[in-house]
Amino acid sequence: MDSSAGSPPVRRLADWDHDRLGALADRYGTPLYVLDTARVRENYRRFAAAFPDAHVMYAAKAHTGRAVLETLLSVGADIECAARGELQRAIDAGADPDTLQYTAVNPPAGDLDYAADLGADNPGLTITAGARDTFDRLADRGYDGRVAIRVNPGIGTGHHEKVATGKDAKFGIPAEQVADVAADVPERFDIAGLHAHVGSGVLRDDLDDHCRAIERVADLAREIEADGADLEFVDIGGGFGVPYREDEDPLDMETVGERVREAAGDLDARLALEPGRYVVADAEVILTRINTIKEAPSSTVVGVDASLATLIRPAMFDAYHPIRNVTAPERGPEPVAVGGPCCTSADVFCTDRPVARPERGDLLAIGNAGAYGYELASQFHSQPRPAEVSIDGDETRVVRRRETLDDVTRVEQE
Repeated sequence: MDSSAGSPPVRRLADWDHDRLGALADRYGTPLYVLDTARVRENYRRFAAAFPDAHVMYAAKAHTGRAVLETLLSVGADIECAARGELQRAIDAGADPDTLQYTAVNPPAGDLDYAADLGADNPGLTITAGARDTFDRLADRGYDGRVAIRVNPGIGTGHHEKVATGKDAKFGIPAEQVADVAADVPERFDIAGLHAHVGSGVLRDDLDDHCRAIERVADLAREIEADGADLEFVDIGGGFGVPYREDEDPLDMETVGERVREAAGDLDARLALEPGRYVVADAEVILTRINTIKEAPSSTVVGVDASLATLIRPAMFDAYHPIRNVTAPERGPEPVAVGGPCCTSADVFCTDRPVARPERGDLLAIGNAGAYGYELASQFHSQPRPAEVSIDGDETRVVRRRETLDDVTRVEQE
């Protein structure tokens, strides 16, 4: 059995076995996702060790691939789901429905039907609601089981404004309304806890805001318990980040654990957390082959076979992903722009980035692709989605086959 002991807190692109990556690209083609499930286990265990008395669940939305879910279930992780499909995929991977938590955000009717029916047969399931209306809709369906109240603490943080959920009105019930909701909920449901999620990609500079939000949610929990509620847990979500840039330092999880416990203070309820990105981000890379080199007045343009349909985070979030020339990392670096085959200026992975001098046919690796990488992949430009292989020690297996054009068009009707 492997262990997180001695495992580095972040895995840089240079740490991957370049010969093995090259062999995988030759065998399975590009673009190709490569997932290291041993690294997934290491990351989860390191995080859980920093919170020994907490309930640690994996936030499935970061990567719902069956290989990831099965790996985490094998080391005792529970699963937090944000949509019906994630509930179903977690169960298909072997999760006990009684251990699942469903965090509904404006849930469509079909999603709520499925969750309510699932909870009726599995009373351990917890449904988290972020609107009074969602509680009413659950009651209309005859659901009277376990629920949690999602709090909007009014404080958001993270790597981009689009992920600062703690101050976005879309997410959760405003903090000043939570006590009233908590007084009403026990008449119809079994109130199990409070939930809040501040944002995503939290690193050291974001910890102060993150902890202020935790303090606010913990104070609410104490207020509600003083009014007679018996809370089982206070769930402070996930959001803990990994360094995407080479000059960023990883979180010291022992220190983070101390900061979080200090911010939460004394609670009768158990602390719960939902890491997603932290567990999977540095456990996966994308391999892509250079097909075009073009000298332009402003820069050298490097064309590759991956695109924003393969990895949309740079286009969607302005996200930085490290890029390395796997074929010849020893060559002198040149500033380049790397882009894919899509007919939009948004299809660019980087501009003016030093990369070991690229040549047509070279293999590039794009790092930290495990979180919201394949999850956000699309078929834009009628591009079939890439294959995904997992490695675990010496073992290699295809966990998602490469799509074909028939897969792209299969749902169309004449």
